[in-house]
Amino acid sequence: MLLFVEISMYPLKEAYIGPIQTFIDRLNSHPSLDVATNATATHVSGEYAEVMQILGQEMQRIHEEIGQSIFVCKFLNGDKMGKRAGE
Repeated sequence: MLLFVEISMYPLKEAYIGPIQTFIDRLNSHPSLDVATNATATHVSGEYAEVMQILGQEMQRIHEEIGQSIFVCKFLNGDKMGKRAGE
């Protein structure tokens, strides 16, 4: 099953741009993910289990390395147009 995620990251520190860029770069390093970024959010899509596993790992990594950060996520099964695999 496909999964589409819209995710925004809010590091709770004054220098917030570096941690956000690090998170985006790490997501882009996974070739199985389709990643697109705009001014307010990053869109990630791919196979459901793989997307969830990678997001969990990378979010935990950010929390361990830079401390408190807020992640606001929206999840849609299918692609960003709401299509499911095979349609």
